[in-house]
Amino acid sequence: MTESAAPPQESVGGEPTGRPVGHDGTRVDVTEQPAWSLGAGGGGLVILLLLTAFAASVPLFATGTPGGVVLGVVAVLLGFFLLTMVKVINPGQTLVVQFFGRYLGTIRRTGLVATVPFSTRKRVSVRVRNFETSELKVNDADGNPINIAAIVVWQVADTAKASFAVEDYTDFVRVQAESALRHVAMSHPYDAEAGEQSLRGATEVVSAEIATEVAARVVVAGVEVIEARISNLAYAPEIAQAMLQRQQAGAIIAARSRIVEGAVSMVEDALSRLEAEDIVTLDDERRATMVSNLLVVLCGDSRVTPVVNTGSLYQ
Repeated sequence: MTESAAPPQESVGGEPTGRPVGHDGTRVDVTEQPAWSLGAGGGGLVILLLLTAFAASVPLFATGTPGGVVLGVVAVLLGFFLLTMVKVINPGQTLVVQFFGRYLGTIRRTGLVATVPFSTRKRVSVRVRNFETSELKVNDADGNPINIAAIVVWQVADTAKASFAVEDYTDFVRVQAESALRHVAMSHPYDAEAGEQSLRGATEVVSAEIATEVAARVVVAGVEVIEARISNLAYAPEIAQAMLQRQQAGAIIAARSRIVEGAVSMVEDALSRLEAEDIVTLDDERRATMVSNLLVVLCGDSRVTPVVNTGSLYQ
């Protein structure tokens, strides 16, 4: 594990490089490595020796002689020495081992293990975790205020980076996830025309972008992102009513267009059949009148009231 000075950052293709920005700084450069350890068999042997040392100290102290007392003290110290080597690791957990501040490695095997005596061990969970970001209020690509939140699924991949590269990796992941979510939300409109990617219409694409950006931001902490999903998406309350009216207007226009298209097709079919079967002969004026009446009937919202004309069309 080393600490290296890093020059000012220059973004590459708009992506952060992980270096300090604006002035020189130091960053902990450490990578996970395996620590020396003995498995269940070695741990059991150490436990057996520990019990033997403590058991042997009792009759030595009972002798009362200076030599026996000294040997008893040695046996007790040996027992405590062996005790510092033993540790139990549960599934889904690891032990980050340090010896007088120096990183020795990480133990990933589970069960009863024995490792370097007098070393300090820190438990780091590698289980899959998830959390939901707070609801953020941001402006989308069109400048409309929206409320958005996401669920991020992640786990620790490099226990050394998670322990030493950042102060608190859980808080680091949370803050960086919200920052990435804000950036992605500002890059897309809430709703867009057909063929365009929007937050509401291209949920899978946007979720993949969020996961990729969060992963790029938290790699310095030894964390990998498994999945990210939008959990809440809505217009901000101050424009929600206006946007609802806009969506309703769009739906009404689309419905009207479909109705008119169908009505024109029906009128065309009706006129063609009347002429083909020679039911009635219509001049241009009567044809125009029939088309107008049929369109009114087919496209109108209210119920049609028929009017019977007993006279001539030209009177």
